[in-house]
Amino acid sequence: MSEFRSGSKRFYDDRKFPKGFSKSGCFTLNEAELLSLYGDTMLSLENGSLSPENADEKHFLKVLKNPSKASSAIEHLWLKYTKLARGRRNFHTLNSYKKSPANDAVNDEDDYIVDEAI
Repeated sequence: MSEFRSGSKRFYDDRKFPKGFSKSGCFTLNEAELLSLYGDTMLSLENGSLSPENADEKHFLKVLKNPSKASSAIEHLWLKYTKLARGRRNFHTLNSYKKSPANDAVNDEDDYIVDEAI
C-alpha cells in the first residue's frame, strides 16, 4: 500500500458519523476501513501533534495546503472526509413555498368573462 503509519487507535467521528463510516452511506466499505486505520495519523499530522516520518506523510501535508496535488487513495479519502465532516451539509426539500408579491393579489373579475349582451 503506502508508507503511511496506521494510527495508534482506530479513528471514529461520533459527532458527524454517529453510526460509523461504513453505515453513513458516504463511504465505501474499503474507504471506511482505511479511514478507521489511518484517520488518527492523518488527523494528528493535520493538527501538527505528529511530525511526518516519511515521504508519503510529507506529501500528505503538502496536499492539505494544495488539495489538487492529491495522488494516493488515502489523500483523496481524507479530503473527502474533511469535506463531508467539516463542510456545510446540503438540505434538499421536495416542495417549496413561493410567496407572491403583494401587488399580485388575486382579482375575481379577471377570472370570469361576463357577456353583457344577453
